Amino acid sequence: MAQKNTSDLIEAYIKQILETSETIEIRRAEMASLFNCVPSQINYVINTRFTVHRGYIVESKRGGGGYIRIEKVQLATYHQFLEHVADLIGEELTEKDAQAILQKLYEEGILTKREGNLLLSSFSKQALGSLETENQLRASMLMAVLERLSYEDRK
Repeated sequence: MAQKNTSDLIEAYIKQILETSETIEIRRAEMASLFNCVPSQINYVINTRFTVHRGYIVESKRGGGGYIRIEKVQLATYHQFLEHVADLIGEELTEKDAQAILQKLYEEGILTKREGNLLLSSFSKQALGSLETENQLRASMLMAVLERLSYEDRK
């Protein structure tokens, strides 16, 4: 069994709490103490693994009574979810953000694992080469996928 690093453990812990609650509030210092790490590692996990592209809204308040609030985005319908994802894309999309969006589409049951992997390879830097317009092309391609998915009758 592969050993998980501290960041993976922190992410799993937060996600486990979010399974039973739509919103959580944490304190960096308390989390750092719990995982025996520096508070900046808590920031790293939250900033990289709990993004809007991954379906989370993060709000933080600094200072003595400060907190970090993480909320799982809850959308009522399939079409609302696709619209929300489309709104995130904009005119350019990095490979990392495309991966996060495809992962969320997979987690929500919109894409199968096979479909997700095919799209991941299509949107990769390797497939798109070193085009100057790589991020614009990736955004355009993903928007076309979302538009096609929105024609499907689901939920």
